[in-house]
Amino acid sequence: MTLMAVMAVMAVFAVVMLAAAPSVYMEVQREKELEAIRRGEEIAFAIQEYVTYHRGTKLPESIDDLLEGLPQGTKKRMILRPSAAIDPLSEDGKWRLVKPDPETLARFAKRVQDYNNGLLPGNPNQLLDRYSIVIVNSINTGGDEDDDLTAPDDFDASSSDAPFIGVTSGSKARSVIAYYGIENHSKWVFTPLFRGTGVSRQVTVTGTPAPQRNR
Repeated sequence: MTLMAVMAVMAVFAVVMLAAAPSVYMEVQREKELEAIRRGEEIAFAIQEYVTYHRGTKLPESIDDLLEGLPQGTKKRMILRPSAAIDPLSEDGKWRLVKPDPETLARFAKRVQDYNNGLLPGNPNQLLDRYSIVIVNSINTGGDEDDDLTAPDDFDASSSDAPFIGVTSGSKARSVIAYYGIENHSKWVFTPLFRGTGVSRQVTVTGTPAPQRNR
């Protein structure tokens, strides 16, 4: 009888664990995605600092350019933490570098615009305007379909000598969290463009609005 009781308890425990497994996975995945967003936005800010230092004439050509920091007197000012240089969602931990290609970024800009009820946030730094004007002009030139942002010609994950204006995750999985209404890791573009002053970070748990926080 004792053995049967123990087996019954174990069976109940197993059922409870199986029922709880999906929610545990979702919570773990949610935390990973929030961390990816934090790191991606750190990179976006670092790119902005890099462009500002070079007075809008130069973009970084590798993540190492951001990790090396910027000259400040006899020292260097660090603009990116080493941990932020690692993509927590991809298997290899490498961010995919987004080239300043009008068509590619126009797709992301259009999603941001749609999420903000037709309004596209301006740039927080006028030095970025030279990169965004052409992109903004490209928004309405494409079709209405949701183009695949993971095409090989869109993102450069291997070259270390091509200027880039943002990064995206190497993971192509569907996300638990929606970033600017986008529910796919590879379509989250972290860039200093279109992030005007006072614009809230558009992050929601799918189907549930999250409190907004001004940047």
